[in-house]
Amino acid sequence: MITIKSNREIELMKQAGNIVYQTHQYLKSFLKEGITTEEIDQLAEKFIRSKGATPSFKGYDGFPGSVCTSINHQVVHGIPGKTKLKNGDIISIDIGACYKGFHGDSAWTYAVGEVDDEKKYLMEHTEKALFEGLKQVKPGNRVGDIGYAIEQYALKHHLGVVKELVGHGVGTDVHEDPEVPNYGKAGTGPLLKKGMVIAVEPMLNLGTADIYMLDDDWTVETADGKPSAHYEHTVAVTEDGYQILTGE
Repeated sequence: MITIKSNREIELMKQAGNIVYQTHQYLKSFLKEGITTEEIDQLAEKFIRSKGATPSFKGYDGFPGSVCTSINHQVVHGIPGKTKLKNGDIISIDIGACYKGFHGDSAWTYAVGEVDDEKKYLMEHTEKALFEGLKQVKPGNRVGDIGYAIEQYALKHHLGVVKELVGHGVGTDVHEDPEVPNYGKAGTGPLLKKGMVIAVEPMLNLGTADIYMLDDDWTVETADGKPSAHYEHTVAVTEDGYQILTGE
């Protein structure tokens, strides 16, 4: 069921989203060669809790980490562990925070040291694809308009669009209705209405769109081993557009 949030609920979600944003900013300076994903996870959890929130993902369906740390060809849901970042890696960090019962959810992809031009291209155009999708978020449009905009942008830039993983509604649950795919047909899908809160999150690959899951039942990787990037904002539908809740 798709829920419409009140102004009070959206304000609480904005506070949750701001904690997510602050956590991203806090972690940036630590993303250097030699740090482990487990250390990143610990830093994130401590920071989120210091703001009076809890990590949305910790224990979610049994996920062991506080954040998802996905390196290079890992698309999403990388489990924090002993892996050390290396110069030239890219890492997608997906962060959720729950504040007074409401969630914020945002992922971003970061360069570790100096990355090659292919990875820079992937990161640039995946981030731009997110904002192409967000342009379609306004009352009267449909969820399919978002996915269509992202897909067309990605295809124009020869990037693989992951179809098995989608964006989603956000509220008292970190994953709510509706699903928000990164592909689709314009003019189709649920109608966007003021007060809806959704996470838009393109996951684009440098090569094939095909993916597979590791035996840990969480980590998703590209089938051809080429890099993937992931950018996500939680946004509220306003009277004439959208408001980013996972920003400053």
